[in-house]
Amino acid sequence: MSGGAIKRVQAISIPTPMPTQSPFLFNVYHKDEFPPCPDGSMKPPRKGNGADFAPGPWRMYHGREYSGFPQHPHRGFETITAVMRGTIDHTDSCGNAGRYGDGDLQHMTAGRGVVHGELFPLVHKDRNNTLQLFQIWLNLPSKDKMVQPAFVMHWSEDVRKTSTSDGGVDITVWTGEYEGVKSLAPTPRSYAADPSNDVGVYLLKFKPGAEFTLRAASGGVETNRSLYYVEGASLDVCGEKLSRKCVVDVDASQDIPLRNSGSDEVICLVLQGKPINEPVAQHGPFVMNTQKEIMQAFEDYRATEFGGWPWPEDAMVFPREEGRFALIDGVKSTPSSK
Repeated sequence: MSGGAIKRVQAISIPTPMPTQSPFLFNVYHKDEFPPCPDGSMKPPRKGNGADFAPGPWRMYHGREYSGFPQHPHRGFETITAVMRGTIDHTDSCGNAGRYGDGDLQHMTAGRGVVHGELFPLVHKDRNNTLQLFQIWLNLPSKDKMVQPAFVMHWSEDVRKTSTSDGGVDITVWTGEYEGVKSLAPTPRSYAADPSNDVGVYLLKFKPGAEFTLRAASGGVETNRSLYYVEGASLDVCGEKLSRKCVVDVDASQDIPLRNSGSDEVICLVLQGKPINEPVAQHGPFVMNTQKEIMQAFEDYRATEFGGWPWPEDAMVFPREEGRFALIDGVKSTPSSK
């Protein structure tokens, strides 16, 4: 049954942040076609102005020499960064760091406060440096907003995936569980760490003509579920043809039939979870429950800088030859070392 399953359809404009439902706060899809960097500097061919989000083949975002987001603070929520293509260099005020991309996934719980940077180095000299990723903000309930920061890296080789029997649709389970396929564990105090919260982050890739039925969520009507149609010419949802990129809020208690009715690949992200039924007070990078707590966050950041910035540059990138790695609590790991 799918009658009345579609609750709302909202048009989106990439890379503008897209509408979300609780427990999510923010969802943005980045796709940048950076050119090759033949001189090995890892820098794009022009400098940024610190606020470059304009339409075009690629953007500098808040970066000046390197594209990306130099050091900035967060408190009260967690980030999920899922990179389909490209490279990200991460550094933070806890001394953690990493280079990841091309299918890797990072969970970071900001909790009581962390400063981090996310830069997009152009590591390839002889081919385009395509960047394609989702960054998602997942809220924390009041009891966990001041937990210790935490950071987890999941390598693409380990990320859980499945496909339909005919191979027409590939499903990546970044967070949660879908039809018996369970994701790797998020950070310990993540809202997604409790299965009863029914948090799911799934990536669906459809070949032309492929069909797939998204099964009802285990939380039923208590779960919020949204589908983000970000790539492809046409997607049918519950028999309704969508040809413009959009977010579709659906009834999570119902199965949702989906079909790629176009001639190229369709990409759709699914976000779901039970809402956190608490007030949300947000100011920029801080998300708390009251304005008083927001003011306290600013005071704490001015006083402590959430531990300070231990790196030599605000926009920190690693040598071009450095492979993928994660440095967590002083221990360095790589995909091959697991």
